Formats: sequence, structure tokens, C-alpha cells
Amino acid sequence: MTTSKPLDGVRILALEQMQALPYATQLLARLGADIVKVEPPGGDSGRGSLPAMTDPAGRPVGATFLRNNFGKRSVCVDLKDPRGRDLILRLAPRFDVIAENSKPGAMDRLGVGYRDIASAHPAGIYVSVSGFGNTVATPYRDWPAFAPVVEAMSGIYEMKRADGQPPLVAPVGALGDIGAALFATVGILAALRHREATGSGQYVDIAMFDAVLAMTDIVTNFWSMGLRGGDLGPVIMHGFRARDGWFVLQVGREAHFAKLVALVGHPEWTTDPMFATRQGWLDHLEDVLRPAVESWASDLTKVEACQALGAAGLAAGPCLTDEEVVADEHVAARNMLAALPRTDGVRQPVLVPGNPVRLSAVTAEPERRPPWLGEHTDAVLGEELGLTPAELRLLRAEGVIA
Repeated sequence: MTTSKPLDGVRILALEQMQALPYATQLLARLGADIVKVEPPGGDSGRGSLPAMTDPAGRPVGATFLRNNFGKRSVCVDLKDPRGRDLILRLAPRFDVIAENSKPGAMDRLGVGYRDIASAHPAGIYVSVSGFGNTVATPYRDWPAFAPVVEAMSGIYEMKRADGQPPLVAPVGALGDIGAALFATVGILAALRHREATGSGQYVDIAMFDAVLAMTDIVTNFWSMGLRGGDLGPVIMHGFRARDGWFVLQVGREAHFAKLVALVGHPEWTTDPMFATRQGWLDHLEDVLRPAVESWASDLTKVEACQALGAAGLAAGPCLTDEEVVADEHVAARNMLAALPRTDGVRQPVLVPGNPVRLSAVTAEPERRPPWLGEHTDAVLGEELGLTPAELRLLRAEGVIA
């Protein structure tokens, strides 16, 4: 085991906000990268989300910011001021990666787009994360986008929508943001490897819509194979009730069906004509199978039911409540919740998902809290650009930095 991390020495200048890029840079920070987060004087818009806590200066810090910015440093620069733009162009050559997730064209208008940065730093890797991408003309290129927008456009909302009901929006949180962040992480790592081999930087362009299409692959794949209207094919992939709540069970093979019906006390169903096909399982799910499964589970907790199903070789999991997830033994054993003590007198710490990437040769270290707004402005600009205290005071007085 070592305290060194695989991305030690990698430096990222992140002109970022909300979640689609900040989640990626937080993951890279946890792997050792040095992340300098550039915020406007008013802060990353994620700081204004709700729910929120207050920082030591009494300013609100929203949940979106708190869960996406561990391990970073914050520098406040007004990019709308030409002097702020010049600071970024001077900083860029000192970083391996320059990343942004603004609306397409916004960075170009500010003078810190790909061409601007490449002119100042040809070996730099420039990363853009946006709703619909920057490098290809599409009908949606100029649309603003949040995660639910691209999730809806992927087709998954319509596939899962109940007849006559509106779509269930954001059913798993910000899938569009997290997915784009993960693909941005892959792109950054690939571009770094390419630069090791060639010495050249490049442009990494990530569209949130593309990322969600990749994760909701069943929509288009199943359509191409003849399924329509949300039909998932003949597979048991449903929720069943136990004594204290619900659990989810998946059965898609005949051998697994035989194990299920034997467990619930009906081994004879393996030879019953009504269950001779997988479609038969679904045709008789509500009138035969569900009553049998739920009768078997009625004296079991949802966890006990899943333990029994698992012991029989069947994949099942309990539908946990929020409090049950927080108290879960697996979550605790794998340190998958990082606690951020609040600075406003509330005893309950803010809980943020921990690092899901576990490396056997790297010793886990305590998390570094998210930065307060502009906390590292003077240190970064002084160390990187040699600005004197007098120069920093002047830039601050004139609103260029904060």
C-alpha cells in the first residue's frame, strides 16, 4: 500500500458549475489530481441550490455544490473582465487539462474557448461538457440542458411511463449529469494517455444527451429488435411485497424460474403448460405468480426474502428507504458515505457519496471538504502567476477577482 495516487501530478483547471463536470473532477481529485476550480465572483450556480447550509462567512452553500466538490481549491475570477480572461490564459499552460461545462459558444465569447486555450497551451487537453455537444451541428446544440431534459430525450421516460400518467422525472437523481461526468472522466484519462504517447493535446467533447443514450441502450436496441411501447420482453423484473416493504426480483432464464417456483412451494409449475414459455411467466404474473411469491414472503422481511432468494441462486434486492441506505452495513463497510460536518450549528453532517473506485495499492485518505467561495484565490494566483499582495488587492478592489 502507498499514499501516492495514480493521478498525482495531473493538474486540472476547471471552469465548471453544477454537476455534469464537477462530479468528474471530484472523482479525479479523489484519484490524486490537483483541481483548481474557477468560479465567478458570485460562485458556482450549484452553491445556490436547495437544500443548503451556511458556510463560516454566513453564505448559503447548496447540496449540489456540497456533493460534487470535495478535494478542490476555489479561485474566483470574473471572466467577463478582459483582465480575468488574461489570468485564465496565463494559468492554462500550468495545467494539463482545462475543462468547462457551459452552454456551447459561451467560452468562445469570453475568449477562453478551445482555440484560445490551444494557442496559449498547445499541449493542453481541453474538455467541454454540454447538453448536446460543441463540435457537431445538431438541432439541439444551442438548447440549455439539465439532466432531466436529456434523460427525457433518451426515450427512457416514455418507455417507463404508465398509461395515462405524466412521465416520472429524474427517477434516479441526476443520471444525465453523472453519466456525462463519467464519460468525461474516461475521455480525460484517454487524452492524457494519448499525450504521453504523442506529446499533443486535443479537444474532448462530451454531450449529456450522448451519455444518457449510452446508458439507456435498451430503448433503441429493443426497438431495433421489434419491441415497442416500453415492452421489455418476457422477463420477470418486478417488485414484490414482503412483510415490511418491497423487494425486486429478476428472473430471465428457465433454470432460474425453476428455482423460484420450487422456493415458493410450487415445483410442479416447471412442467405446467401455462409456464412453458417465458411469455407465459408474464401472462400469469399477476394472477398466479405474484400471489404465490408474496404469500411466501409475507412472513419475511424484505431483507430476509432476498437472503433466501440469493441462497437459491436468484438475484433479488430490497427496496431500501433513505434512512435504511444511510444505515446499511455494506455502505458503511465500503466507506461509501463521506460525512461533512456542518458549519451552521446543525448536528447532522451532510452526507456525500464516497469514492466508488477502490484501488488495492492505494491507501484511502480522509476526504478534503469542498472549498469555500474564493478560498484559494490569493494562494493560487500568487503561487502560479507570481502576483504580489498589492496586485491581488487591486484586482480584488476592481472586481476582477474575489
